[in-house]
Amino acid sequence: MTYRLRAAALLALVAATPAVLAGTSAIDPRIESLLTQLGKVKPIQAAQLSPDGRQLAWVVESDHKPGIQIADADGSHARSVDPSAKAGSCSQNEIAWAPDSRHLAYISDCNGALNKDEARPSQIVLADTQGKGEPVALTTLNGNAQALRWSSDGSRLAFLYVEGATRRASAVYAAKPAAGEIGVDGLEIQRVATVAATGGALQVLTPASSYVYEFSWSPDAQRIAYVSAPAPGDNNWWVAKLYVQNAQANAEATVLVDPGSVSGNLHGLQIALPRWSPDGSRIAFIGGLMSDQGSTGGDIYAVPSRGGGVTNLTPGIRVTPAWLSWNNDQQLLVSQVRGGESEIAEYHVDGNRATQDHVLFSVPASVSDGTDEMALSLSHDHAQLAYVQSSYTDAPEVHAGVLGNTAPKAVTTINAALKPTWGKAESVEWNNEGRHVQGWLLYPAGYDASKSYPMIVMVHGGPSAAVIPRWPSVGFGGVPFSTLGYFVFMPNPRGSFGQGEAFVQANRKDFGYGDLHDTLAGVDTIEKKLPVDDKRLGLTGWSYGGFMSMFAPTQTQRFRAVVAGAGISNWQSYYGENLIDQWMIPFFGKSVYDDPAVYAKSSAINYIKQLKTPMLIVVGDRDAECPAPQSFELWHALRAQGVTTSLVVYPNEGHHFVDPAHQRDVLQRALAWFGKYLPASK
Repeated sequence: MTYRLRAAALLALVAATPAVLAGTSAIDPRIESLLTQLGKVKPIQAAQLSPDGRQLAWVVESDHKPGIQIADADGSHARSVDPSAKAGSCSQNEIAWAPDSRHLAYISDCNGALNKDEARPSQIVLADTQGKGEPVALTTLNGNAQALRWSSDGSRLAFLYVEGATRRASAVYAAKPAAGEIGVDGLEIQRVATVAATGGALQVLTPASSYVYEFSWSPDAQRIAYVSAPAPGDNNWWVAKLYVQNAQANAEATVLVDPGSVSGNLHGLQIALPRWSPDGSRIAFIGGLMSDQGSTGGDIYAVPSRGGGVTNLTPGIRVTPAWLSWNNDQQLLVSQVRGGESEIAEYHVDGNRATQDHVLFSVPASVSDGTDEMALSLSHDHAQLAYVQSSYTDAPEVHAGVLGNTAPKAVTTINAALKPTWGKAESVEWNNEGRHVQGWLLYPAGYDASKSYPMIVMVHGGPSAAVIPRWPSVGFGGVPFSTLGYFVFMPNPRGSFGQGEAFVQANRKDFGYGDLHDTLAGVDTIEKKLPVDDKRLGLTGWSYGGFMSMFAPTQTQRFRAVVAGAGISNWQSYYGENLIDQWMIPFFGKSVYDDPAVYAKSSAINYIKQLKTPMLIVVGDRDAECPAPQSFELWHALRAQGVTTSLVVYPNEGHHFVDPAHQRDVLQRALAWFGKYLPASK
């Protein structure tokens, strides 16, 4: 059955050329122009400030290959970290400044490169940014490495390492083709490894039975804390525990926090970002209901580093902390989401309570160190910071400067020539069923208040996530629809980050109901003040947004066209098909075998007779998070009901598409689908 499904998927893909959507005419030339414009952005993957605050390094893509630039802290005198490595011919990434602020470690496959297509191993490389010598390889890797972290004494470099890796370590990337004894053969374990600053063989610290997701050094460089679970790693992040052990191979690990057995608000939830206090006595972390590793949000917790009770430092707050760092033993710097914006705040820690002192600054933009969402790079004294910022008005740039009450300005001009071709952005707020809700609205390009416009509603993934303004890429997203004459509404309904943990958890056991009510109330709010044609409403989304795109049309007939990306049509069959079923217990309360009714009530397939809306469905054939059979199941049902539909399956893609041609094609198809069924001009 699996073979036939894949064969059919590939035939469906081959049958439709990228330029033509089945049943439509050639692609609108405006779409081609838009895709070309979106393709000009150069992604910035990382930004790191040296500990002394005097130098800055960042990673920027050229010809889909990342390369490293170093500069003064104000962005001046930018230069390649390795002048002998031709931009676009090889890859350099995962930067980490040594404590001496002179040496920069990174991962590179440039050594020995003969041409850009040659397969070659990666190495951890150390560059002297103030010397004239060539970068030196510390060790050669037989697998994937990421998250380079120096020990405080500069003697060792630690990192996450998957020996013999065949794929990138994350559930969002393409799953390995199923073969052999499932769940046993070919398990790939991510562990903490170290290499000496002088080079040599790497040493693995954590046990082979434990898959590590995140880690941090203790201030004295003698211990490590890490979030870990048994393999397979893609599935078990939702049941991970916090461990501490000596920073030595074969050291005994101690469980500090087990959310599965702890009492209180943290019970059964997820943990992320362990951070040692400067005196080494406590470890702070973020705990909450999270739907994906890397989409971090919740309350701030703390636990003694030698063991003891877990304390929620921020119960009842109405924001969502997403990243943190200790300024000193009594103060935390926190990057958080509030109402769809990024906010940087300081919290005073007094015993078992952390209270927000004040917000330093807030920006209607996404901020990141380029590796972790909402993360910042700080100088050792926390007087300066750096990060990558983008918004609906400004393409990605590195921002750096003094940590104070004003957001630092951009110090690079990598994408400065790019200007929006879409309409203005506006934060929209409304009340529904006793809750205050927020979302973002993009106006059509060239907006004329005397005209009527269609509107596309785009539901974000997660659901534990939030729409925060960011510059679009060629990949799937809502912003491009604005360029072609649509209002684009991107709500943050219940279940989203930005209004505290209670708001996030309001979505539990209620997928597709309360959040849909919030979304429709937002649509009503917009329609009361702007010329939106209610007869030309579209719906789209990816992942959880893909589920909502499949489910919502079974509950309301307001949407006249849908594009569902990597969605879920039947939660009951999905439970046995996906490779990450552990995530479902925190959200549904029980397994499908113990409470099938709670899964059935949110399954679009059970209301298929009510679905009449033309629907384009797209998915990757190796998606571990939202497997392709979910899309096939709905597509088959729609065809049986005589509903207009099209299914496109992309080969060798996971939940996150990586092939630029596929990224372009899926967006092109979505734009064309809405152009056919919801024309922007009447």
